[in-house]
Amino acid sequence: MRISSLGHVVFALTMIGLGILGLVKGDFAVIWLPFPTGVPGREVFVYLCAFVSLACGIGLLLERAAAVVSRVLLLYLLAWLLLLRVPNILFSPTIDIIWAFSKIAVMAAAAWVLHVRLGGGKGLPIARALYGLALFPFGIAHFIYLKQTVVLIPAWLPWPTAWAYATGGAFIAAGIAVLVGVWARLAVVLSTWQVAGFTLVVWVPIVLAGSFSAFQWNEFVVSWALTAGGWVVAESYRGVPWLAPRGLPAASSTSR
Repeated sequence: MRISSLGHVVFALTMIGLGILGLVKGDFAVIWLPFPTGVPGREVFVYLCAFVSLACGIGLLLERAAAVVSRVLLLYLLAWLLLLRVPNILFSPTIDIIWAFSKIAVMAAAAWVLHVRLGGGKGLPIARALYGLALFPFGIAHFIYLKQTVVLIPAWLPWPTAWAYATGGAFIAAGIAVLVGVWARLAVVLSTWQVAGFTLVVWVPIVLAGSFSAFQWNEFVVSWALTAGGWVVAESYRGVPWLAPRGLPAASSTSR
């Protein structure tokens, strides 16, 4: 066994970073928020979450541990989805709640891909579908929160409203492509590049300027984590034609 790809490394380092953030802040890293209020022992969950993130990130970089750690991380993220996100969607299906689900879904999809690649696990099509579903709220949010999105478009880009509509529509189109299986590789790669573009063009300059708010810092962290997760999912399509038609066998991928 070995480090399987650059995306594998970036994702592992991202998990380490999320763990360190949680330990330093003494609170959940933003990718895990919101956390239900009124839960007893919240502080215990904060440090448990930070420790799991840190330990799993380190474990993914260790040759002898990576396969087991990928399975543990997948189970942890799926539990987070099923116990903390799905109930919220059932009782309060707002775009913010669904968006929170999508953040964890991208991370879970990446962990699932690594589990398949490193530990010989199954379910790669489910992992990809989970990623595809996560793209819809990202796109819909651009339309619902149009004004907030337009404000974030750099001043040097013309037609900011058009960019907000275009990027939102691109996320939705990519989600459809992934779920349907038509041009799925292209859709995942482009959606990942789009999130990476937001990170580099919008959030990195703000963070480097040193005058960022808590909201802007949180958005930078989320954008980075989603880029890392999407990167791993995109790598699962190695060997799949860029314009692959629906029905191409999953075995044609060299992601194992």
